Amino acid sequence: MQALVYEAPKVMSLRDVPRPALAPHEVAVRVAYSGICGSELSGFLGQNSLRKPPLVFGHEFAGWVEAVGDAVADHADLAIGTPVTANPLVTCGRCDYCITGRQELCTERRLLGAHLPGCNADLVVVPAASVLTLPDGMSLQDGAMVEPAACAVRAVEAAAVGPASTALVLGAGPIGLFVVQVLLAHGVTEIYVADLNPARLRMAESLGATPIEAGANGVADGVRSATGGRGVTVAFDAVGAASTRRDCLASTAPGGVFVLIGLHSDETAFPVNTVIRSEVTLKGVFAYSEANFRTALDWLAAGRIGLTDGVVVAPLSAGPGWYSRLVEGDGAAKVLLQPGAGQADGAVGRR
Repeated sequence: MQALVYEAPKVMSLRDVPRPALAPHEVAVRVAYSGICGSELSGFLGQNSLRKPPLVFGHEFAGWVEAVGDAVADHADLAIGTPVTANPLVTCGRCDYCITGRQELCTERRLLGAHLPGCNADLVVVPAASVLTLPDGMSLQDGAMVEPAACAVRAVEAAAVGPASTALVLGAGPIGLFVVQVLLAHGVTEIYVADLNPARLRMAESLGATPIEAGANGVADGVRSATGGRGVTVAFDAVGAASTRRDCLASTAPGGVFVLIGLHSDETAFPVNTVIRSEVTLKGVFAYSEANFRTALDWLAAGRIGLTDGVVVAPLSAGPGWYSRLVEGDGAAKVLLQPGAGQADGAVGRR
């Protein structure tokens, strides 16, 4: 089979690799669409401790059941050809975190495309327990977006928002755009968004958010101006850079919540005394629980959330170019790679 292999910083190659072995409790999925995640861009640059070459990236996908292990052969819902997605966060299912519904904190967790071979390939193997069938009428493209949508569901859940909340979303990439939609689904109507890319800002605005321009002292100037000096009750950093974290903190009203999602930089200096004196709550959010993943699937299937504008579909062979373009700031909302879809100069579609 073919797979896109990360071989060194900024080096990815389409290669013929052995078909993955299938354990008794596993399912092989023929990949229809494989999304590029922002967290993988730092790996592409060689700046992510989890992703070491050689490695097949990818943890956002949908496709069809290709084969099942002996222990899952009797599962009617996993018949060959069934359209599916899968939770790429593989956990033990036995620890205190798993049995209390906080699977994202499992100390034995492993992620496709980091600890395990990912979905930038013709086939990907996952535990049968991780596989979810797509509801009737749900497209495979939407199925490939369940994972980033689940991240947004978890982030908003952690913030404990309500209709009276006001919010800043810093970073209008896929997760940021989904955070805007999940906030709206929770009744939050005063939502501000900031991003360096004008195309992504326009997407956020079309969803119902208000774009904020940075002032002399950063994004916080614009947020304070828009809110009569108060700031927002909850701020989401969907970038993870030192500057965006400081902007989010400076935009958060006393007693508010600052949710850290992005993983771009490991260390950031900001005024802790401000956190103390203003009683700001810092909430780190990593991935999602199984319940969050199911919610994201159900909401996408029902059309409550979703991405259409700015979605790029490209052949897997075009993957290296798209990783480079996204690192350089391309404004695509989401890039979906198609294994077996042609050569690098093949058709590329935008929704």
